[in-house]
Amino acid sequence: MIQPTRKLLLLASALLWPCFANAVTPKTDTTASLQQAVNGPGRSAENRARDRYRHPVETLQFFGIQPHMTVIEIAPGGGWYTEILAPFLRDHGHLIEAGSPKFADTIKAHPAMFGNIEKVVPFAPPLQVNLGKPGSADMVLTFRNTHDWLNQSPETLAVVFKSAFQVLKPGGVFGVVEHRAKPFSDAVESAKALHRISEDYLIELGLKTGFRLAGVSQVNANPKDPEDINVHRLPPNLAGPDSEHAKLQAVGESDRMTLRFVKP
Repeated sequence: MIQPTRKLLLLASALLWPCFANAVTPKTDTTASLQQAVNGPGRSAENRARDRYRHPVETLQFFGIQPHMTVIEIAPGGGWYTEILAPFLRDHGHLIEAGSPKFADTIKAHPAMFGNIEKVVPFAPPLQVNLGKPGSADMVLTFRNTHDWLNQSPETLAVVFKSAFQVLKPGGVFGVVEHRAKPFSDAVESAKALHRISEDYLIELGLKTGFRLAGVSQVNANPKDPEDINVHRLPPNLAGPDSEHAKLQAVGESDRMTLRFVKP
């Protein structure tokens, strides 16, 4: 049974979806700088090959990033997006990484690429969740991590959203990209079994946290993805049996939601 709150979200989505689905993020003066960062010589061929699925220029434009901003990236992983954010923000902005302290080793190993990163903030929810001084950041970004926090517990994911809310300035943006599950599916189950979350669940959590939903983009959508298989069976991992690789290679990477929340 769909909860009343989700019924309201479904109604709101029905009213607002045409605007979001058809909206085209206007090109700004950041386009050239973002493209220059994406084309940077320090990026590996392996990472470049994924640009067609992850759409970094269009995604960061949708979030509204500007070169003068203070940006916090939560859980950078191997630094796929960090390779783009660091050179883009090098001259006028500030980039803070929030995650494992071991990411500092990645920075030291690649000083030409990451040498301007301001600092690495230890971030390991639910115990370490302080992203910085309240009201100190213009933008907080996280890419395909929310299912991992939900796998710890719904409370852990909620704490991450609260931490992002607290560190942002009024008007600041929380940008989220996540593997999409089927609408109104059980978020805990889909996160555990498929590494996916339904879009309505994250929107509801954002609203409960106090954010305003400022935009939903389909820039990272993939209609070929059936949304009912573990994302690691899709490219680039292709973790399933060899017999399915060709079929799933044709599907491409996972269908992903791209949400822009704003702190009022």
